[in-house]
Amino acid sequence: MIVNDKDIKRLLEVDELFVFIHDKYGAPPNWQRPEGFVSLSLTILEQQVSLASAKAHFNKLNSYIPEFTPEEILKLSDVEMRNCQISWQKAKYLRILSHAILDKKIDLENLGNIPLEESRKQLTALKGIGEWTADIYQTFCLQ
Repeated sequence: MIVNDKDIKRLLEVDELFVFIHDKYGAPPNWQRPEGFVSLSLTILEQQVSLASAKAHFNKLNSYIPEFTPEEILKLSDVEMRNCQISWQKAKYLRILSHAILDKKIDLENLGNIPLEESRKQLTALKGIGEWTADIYQTFCLQ
């Protein structure tokens, strides 16, 4: 379960130990992300690299295109992707995801409304999205 403001407030109301910890260290980070193309793309970029590195690459790519959408990703050449520090493999995965969205093979906005196993099946059907990526997306975006 993700840490969120509602749950933190509830814990602070039920146990003084949590109040002490919260006063001393503050709230833990909230890792939740909105569901959708941007969050799943960032999760793909986070595969097998540090979060800081992935975020830097994402930021470079995001600042290069007018809007972070499947349509804009598909307009980019391999050279442009590489100039944004996106490896050819991850560029391929972002393109596969973009095509799947545009071809209506996956509806990221609806994944939170279907059983987790079905959403996992839809996610992992796309090359470049394995169990880890599906877990991260489901945990941080769908719950």
